Amino acid sequence: MDKIVGEPNQITHSPFAQTFFHGTKADLKIGDFISPGFQCNYADRKLRHVYVAATITAAIWGAELALGNQRQRIYLVEATGEIENDPNVTDQKFPGNPTMSYRSVHPFRVIGEVTTWLPHTPEQVQTMREALQKLTAQGTNVIID
Repeated sequence: MDKIVGEPNQITHSPFAQTFFHGTKADLKIGDFISPGFQCNYADRKLRHVYVAATITAAIWGAELALGNQRQRIYLVEATGEIENDPNVTDQKFPGNPTMSYRSVHPFRVIGEVTTWLPHTPEQVQTMREALQKLTAQGTNVIID
């Protein structure tokens, strides 16, 4: 799960800063930081990046597919450093960046939480889990980190 660390050295605030969504099962508070180097939401490994999306649809999948039995959460976050397109979906699986998914080696600061959204049906989530398990068995469900 995502972990919280102390305040980064550089934080810039702007009323017009781009915000992103982060789907997870971690219990965070406004002002907390989601930082790289901690347990991945979906696999038993640590990641060098934090992954976010500019669409709530991608964040819903993130919350629903995250490991664990905790409550699904979607946080509104802002970057504290440079971001880049997520290579796991950008051009690797889809041309361009249709999911508007990004990553950063810098933390993201939690600035809010989305408390209501339209979830996928249990059948849709199970179908997605089975598809991901099949890709894992084939060795193609690899997170490029």
